[in-house]
Amino acid sequence: MAKIRRFCHILLRFLAFGATLSAVIVMVTSHERTSFLTLSFEAKYTDSPAFKYFVVANSVVTVYGFFVLLLPEESLLWRLVVAMDLVFTMLLISSISAALAIAQVAKKGNTAAVWLPICDSVPKFCNQMLGALVAGFGAVIIYMILLLHSIHTVLDPLLLRKT
Repeated sequence: MAKIRRFCHILLRFLAFGATLSAVIVMVTSHERTSFLTLSFEAKYTDSPAFKYFVVANSVVTVYGFFVLLLPEESLLWRLVVAMDLVFTMLLISSISAALAIAQVAKKGNTAAVWLPICDSVPKFCNQMLGALVAGFGAVIIYMILLLHSIHTVLDPLLLRKT
């Protein structure tokens, strides 16, 4: 049973690492240039602080995920990993929330602020942005599952000793 639990944990960690890494790669490579009459503009992730935050947050969590994959099973640092999982899950949630808000404005615009939608003009950029957000949302879900699994794994032996 312990080997199955360990395998599931490693698999979830690897999936979380892959999801955050793919979110970063897809968002960083999203850019498109378009022209309207004589005006030309380029849409890229660096135009929005929310997208930059999304990339930085997912990059930090990717590096963290890589190091946790290398952590030995017997290490006492696993107790710290529970707290760090919580912090990084919250970081991912805040970054995806900010990026989703800007993506909504890019898709629908905002008539009150007179912001026009840009996704009709730069569909490749918007599709890549959507792909990055889907990967980021997948990472959030996986990290929530990992957080629950880590809490159960670390706290369960403590509860068994008290009884």
